[in-house]
Amino acid sequence: MNIRDLEYLVAVHELKNFSKAATQCFVSQPTLSGQLKKLEQELGAPLMERSTRKVLFTPLGEEVVAQARSILQTAKHIKQIADLSDDPMVGDFHIGLIPTVGPFLLPIIMPEISKIFPRANLFLYELQTDVLIEKLLKGQLDVAILAKLDWSYQLTEFPLYTEQLQLAYSNKQGLDIEDGHVPLNVLEGQAVLMLEDGHCLREQAMGVCFSAGANEDKRFQATSLDTLLHMVAAGVGMTLIPEMACSRGVEGVLYSSFEEPIPSRDIVMIARKNCARKVAFERLSELICSLIS
Repeated sequence: MNIRDLEYLVAVHELKNFSKAATQCFVSQPTLSGQLKKLEQELGAPLMERSTRKVLFTPLGEEVVAQARSILQTAKHIKQIADLSDDPMVGDFHIGLIPTVGPFLLPIIMPEISKIFPRANLFLYELQTDVLIEKLLKGQLDVAILAKLDWSYQLTEFPLYTEQLQLAYSNKQGLDIEDGHVPLNVLEGQAVLMLEDGHCLREQAMGVCFSAGANEDKRFQATSLDTLLHMVAAGVGMTLIPEMACSRGVEGVLYSSFEEPIPSRDIVMIARKNCARKVAFERLSELICSLIS
């Protein structure tokens, strides 16, 4: 048994397909299949049921996969510890961001990260909150940048910045707004456009709207903030937009800040509780904070 065999096993478990797993592991399918058969022979029991359509893991196989993930994560940490002995900002960083943060934050921070930490090799992934946390806990991401929630997991949290939620509307809606600030009760009785399920911004915006007496416009759910803004520009409705996203100049869309109490969200970076690269993440979060403040 070796580390490579465990990587093959985890890849098959995640993809449920030998051909795709072999491609991901950069080996031929016969090589991968042969190594996993040897692993089963070494353990003296089958780990999976094979068919032309799908791969099913046995109860023993599921237990072995869980242990394999833990071993691979430990092996990764050992290599990171060796790589970081001189400079914690050296090596690969797998960073996930939610779609309502990534397009607006990355253009601000990436040039400075490349300049200040030139030996950091960043891999970026834009995913919804649940997927980010799942991949983080599995060790497939090093950190995730997202809106703060009440975590039920053991995570280390690095605060980044707080941003207001603003009202996005068009002049076709006939709102009488003179000074650029509106009370929350301007939402009362309104049907507000929302993102689709899975976006944490949807839950936050719905909480604000419901407390103000607004309802969701159920005729349409957007997959992105850009789509939401273009629907607003067309006069279809109004929505709540994070402050940083208001920099997107969509013609026909107007923005107003809310009066107190101002709805907002906290953007944080999270890592696993006992991550091996805490110093590196502290430096990265400090840089992001300095660029946003």
